[in-house]
This record gives sequence, C-alpha cells and structure tokens, in this order.
Amino acid sequence: MTEKIKFELEFLLKTSGKVLENMIFTPAGLSEWFADDVNIKDDVFTFVWDGSNEKARLLTKRPTDKIKWQWISDEEDGADYFCEIRFEVDPMTKVVILFVTDFAEEDDLDEAKRLWEQQIGELKRVLGA
Repeated sequence: MTEKIKFELEFLLKTSGKVLENMIFTPAGLSEWFADDVNIKDDVFTFVWDGSNEKARLLTKRPTDKIKWQWISDEEDGADYFCEIRFEVDPMTKVVILFVTDFAEEDDLDEAKRLWEQQIGELKRVLGA
C-alpha cells in the first residue's frame, strides 16, 4: 500500500451555518453536490458516482460543525486515513469558512485537490453562495 499525504483546503462561503448543515449532514444535501446519490445504513454511508459505489464509515458527526468518515477500503487496509468536512462561522463577518481534510497518494495530490475545488464549486452553485 502506498503512503498517502494529508492535505487541507479552506473555502469561504456566503451562506448560513444552518443551510450548510443540511448540505453536509444529510443524504439529500450530499446528493445535491457531493455524489449522485447517498444512502446511510447504521454508520455506513454509501456514495454513488457514475454508477459505482464507495462506502465510508462515519467516525464523527457534530451537526453544528463537522463530519468525518473513513473509506471502507482504507479501513480494510488498516490505514488511519479519513475525510473530514468542518466549518466555522466568522463572528464578525458571518462568512462561513469550510475546511476539508483528506488524504491522497503523492502522484494524485493535485488531482484530489482539484476534485475538492470542483465539488465545493458545485456546493457554492447549489447554495447560490
């Protein structure tokens, strides 16, 4: 197994924390911008992209600010990799700052970052933010 590199991205969104919570913590919200479809059974999320499924185990969910998963394939490999989406609302400007933490192999790092930028671009489009 190739070692993965942790990366973090930060995005500014012009939306409310309440609206963002729905888009991040619910299958319906995630299906609008992150995947074609999302299903949850117990603590396992099934994400569908172009007809293929990827499963992730929910590690942490704090409905006011973050969700964290571990892909089942990484779990089976015994890896400690995860994917986390969290946000803060700036008390002065009320702008929402969205943080994404993920892992990718070195050769795929730029592509993984571009994919997240594309996904968050879609989230912004859906939110009108």
